[in-house]
Amino acid sequence: MVKVIDKEVLSSDKQHQLKGKVYIPDIPDGSPKGLLHVVHGMTEYIGRYDSFMRELAEYGYIVFGYDHLGHGSTATDDSELGFIAHENGWERLVDDAYRFGNSVQREYGATLPFILMGHSMGSFIVRLTAAKYSHWDKLIIMGTGGSNPASRIGLVLCRQEIARKGERGYSDLLQTAAFGTYNNKFKSENDPYAWLSVKKENRDIYRKDKLCTYRFTNSAMYDLIMLNRLSNEKTWFRGMNKRKPILLLSGSDDPVGDNGKGVTKVYDRLKAAGANVSVKLYEGYRHEILNDYCRDQVIADIKKFID
Repeated sequence: MVKVIDKEVLSSDKQHQLKGKVYIPDIPDGSPKGLLHVVHGMTEYIGRYDSFMRELAEYGYIVFGYDHLGHGSTATDDSELGFIAHENGWERLVDDAYRFGNSVQREYGATLPFILMGHSMGSFIVRLTAAKYSHWDKLIIMGTGGSNPASRIGLVLCRQEIARKGERGYSDLLQTAAFGTYNNKFKSENDPYAWLSVKKENRDIYRKDKLCTYRFTNSAMYDLIMLNRLSNEKTWFRGMNKRKPILLLSGSDDPVGDNGKGVTKVYDRLKAAGANVSVKLYEGYRHEILNDYCRDQVIADIKKFID
């Protein structure tokens, strides 16, 4: 049995309550194995990880996560979906990951091993959170990417679009520049969400979910590029803790990770910096490896790593 508790923590913006859930295992004879903090990606919400979080809780971990600013239940209404913050939204996301995790840590077990895990945009968030704060023991970076040589130009475009259409406006130019090539490898499938999964059922669930199909505002696109840019700077690689284990997981055909090449580059740079890092690419799979046919193997690999 797993007990699920609603939890709220004040965001670093001092305006929103981060809405989240804590999955608590029923362990009559012994304490939990540890704490596992799941940080979700762009334009989704923590409820999409329910089955994964339940399984890891049944395995003996206290598992938890929340909806980011501008996402899911943390957004006070639909008009806030896709908007992070007026200024430094990327930093709010990083600090919020620490605030929520630290709150759970103090409430449920400050001495338990703490695993920090992020997927997609969440992977960039946890990379920066792990560099800024020391509350974690192991780090899982899923569906991440390497440096983007066009990021500098992207930030310039974002500023121009913010000036032209406002921070809460939307830009087709920015959307195309950021994600326009994601489906190139899968054009024959005639599905704009083909890059997400091999499994068509997962794409169908995604496309019908209004909490997944909204767009990022101009300022949020700026924040997204900043997350990628800062987590791929030389200072990030050099500054990462050299003792704590890090695991990189990705589909070999994930365009966010440049079809494995970007993820491998992150691994190589961490290794060169002296980090305790390992990597696994799931052959033929795409972005959402936790929602695809490789799911059981991914979870088995995660269990092995966190144990």
